[in-house]
Amino acid sequence: MAVNNEANRRRTAYTTHGNNVYVQGNTARKLQVVPDYQREPEKKVSARTRKNRERLRHMSIGSVLFMATAMVAAGLILTWYLTLQSDITNSIEHIAALESRLNELRLDNDENYSRITNNVDLEEVKRVAIQELGMIYAQEGQIITFNGEGSDYIRQTGSLPN
Repeated sequence: MAVNNEANRRRTAYTTHGNNVYVQGNTARKLQVVPDYQREPEKKVSARTRKNRERLRHMSIGSVLFMATAMVAAGLILTWYLTLQSDITNSIEHIAALESRLNELRLDNDENYSRITNNVDLEEVKRVAIQELGMIYAQEGQIITFNGEGSDYIRQTGSLPN
């Protein structure tokens, strides 16, 4: 029983130092409780698994060369791909610039054609043809009609009748 009394005395013993009171024993409160993490028991690894892991840690020269060659090939292929992508982008931009230039030229051509056709005075052309050049209208019987057979032009292979 003497042991139990000693344990009780330690649990309830208070020590005072100045204004501070210290509680000793199992009645002392823990201010910051840190949880006890239980370690998981280590799994036993077979000798074969340990051997495979050790072999994987050390790579052979052949596998290093293969991986290096694969990395260089991948780099070259990616560089080639990016070059092609850049060429396609440049071609598209060039085509867009040419199409823009073509549209400008078409607009200029249409404006010039409209200006020329609007400036032609057909009455003045008729007057010059009749008075200055001596042209006359065709008489009945002078007009000969040919069958063009759907072609845009007619080729004369013989003399025309008078």
